[in-house]
Amino acid sequence: MTIERQAKLLRIYIGEAEKWHGQPLYMAILLKARELGLAGGTVLRGIAGYGANSVIHTANILRLSEDLPIVIEFADSAEKIQAFLPTLNEMVHEGLILLLDAEVVHYKASKE
Repeated sequence: MTIERQAKLLRIYIGEAEKWHGQPLYMAILLKARELGLAGGTVLRGIAGYGANSVIHTANILRLSEDLPIVIEFADSAEKIQAFLPTLNEMVHEGLILLLDAEVVHYKASKE
């Protein structure tokens, strides 16, 4: 699979506790993106953050949170990202979705 030099970066901010049909929302988003053929995705777990409600969630031992911030990123063509957005909007009830211009410098899969 290849990505054109000009691409879009899709970044999604949600809480770790968010669910979609009984499974973690971050995993449901990742699986749906793979099913739709996006080039790849990464889920990152934050150590601290806050969102629109201004409640701080942290991994600090004194304030251990069970709802740490999650960031999910995808980079692909504008067409593939745009096709994914309606599904994503349905899945994400609370969070932030960003769409950024990106320039792909290197993207190569192993020859397995």
